[in-house]
Amino acid sequence: MRTREKIIEWLLLLCSAITVLTTFGILFVLLTESIKFFSEVSIIDFLTDTEWTPLFAEKRFGIMPLISGTLLTTFIAILVALPLGLTIAVYLNEYADKRFTEIVKPILEILASVPTVVYGFFALLFVTPMLQNIFPSMSGFNALSAGLVMGVMILPYVSSLSEDALRAVPQSLREAAYGMGSTKFQTAFRVMIPAASSGIIVSIILAISRAIGETMIVAIAAGQEPKLTMNPLQSVETITTYIVQVSMGDVPQDSLEYRTIFAAGITLFIFTFTLNNISVWVRKKYQQKYE
Repeated sequence: MRTREKIIEWLLLLCSAITVLTTFGILFVLLTESIKFFSEVSIIDFLTDTEWTPLFAEKRFGIMPLISGTLLTTFIAILVALPLGLTIAVYLNEYADKRFTEIVKPILEILASVPTVVYGFFALLFVTPMLQNIFPSMSGFNALSAGLVMGVMILPYVSSLSEDALRAVPQSLREAAYGMGSTKFQTAFRVMIPAASSGIIVSIILAISRAIGETMIVAIAAGQEPKLTMNPLQSVETITTYIVQVSMGDVPQDSLEYRTIFAAGITLFIFTFTLNNISVWVRKKYQQKYE
């Protein structure tokens, strides 16, 4: 028995080591290629220039248009996912019958397993024509339809994780609120949500990280025009879309143009790494607060 436990312990350690080494390997490749890129391109120009045309004759390497496109689509997605997801979580936890919750929650989580390419074509062929009836000037490829559909895609992250956080709140808090004369609505929004705020905030941050890293929806529906704009009716290009564009194109490897995908990749890595660390910090902070 002791030998078997040692074998299991070493297997678990090996799995953990593989995960850590893979992360370090990705970071090493990104840093190595990015250093080569920044040896030819000023990092100041990279961060401040407002034009991104590395594949054009007149090359400009300002990452701001890609960042603005990424943030715009992500912002629209969160505007959809946050109110809907939180409302669904409150309803399932506070109002719905337990059996109804057990049926509906897995169905909601199916949304996260739908291939994103399906979401992309849904945005392009259904959502965009519908929105063009409302906004005739809307481009065929635009940030709005991509962001709306991306919000539906990340909805399970907010609703499911928030519902889990609400369910973890001690029953005594709910009973105390009812004992003080609170209605079900007041209990849900003034007691349960504040008590579960750490889990809800973490779910939102994870959903934002997922939206920032999304590729196929924005590649299909948002277009591939790097514009520094906050107009959701226009075509934009995100960091992930550009990486796909260059990776599948005719750009020769080991060229300056090819290394731009690593510079864009390290920027995306920094975004997601920062958000993930914020979620860990928020969780630890609230755990310490209530201990």
